Amino acid sequence: AEIPGVRKDDVKVTFDNGVLTISGERQEEHEEQGWRFHRMERSSGCFMRSFTLPANADTTALKAHFHDGLLDVEIPKAAAAPTTAVSVPID
Repeated sequence: AEIPGVRKDDVKVTFDNGVLTISGERQEEHEEQGWRFHRMERSSGCFMRSFTLPANADTTALKAHFHDGLLDVEIPKAAAAPTTAVSVPID
């Protein structure tokens, strides 16, 4: 996820009931001064995005990395259970 202008402390990644949620809050402040003016602007807002993970996701090994406004979430696949073919008798 690309979230420029957001600090690492303002981002939250949670997993609950098969749903991975990325949420946070953006707060910006811009100040500009000139010879005859002084302008200050503030903007803020919350964001949230949710993803349903597939059943083969290994949720015990989730990892998240945040650097320079880029959030990487690693979701490894769980080891697949070996499948065996079974013959089913017909009555």
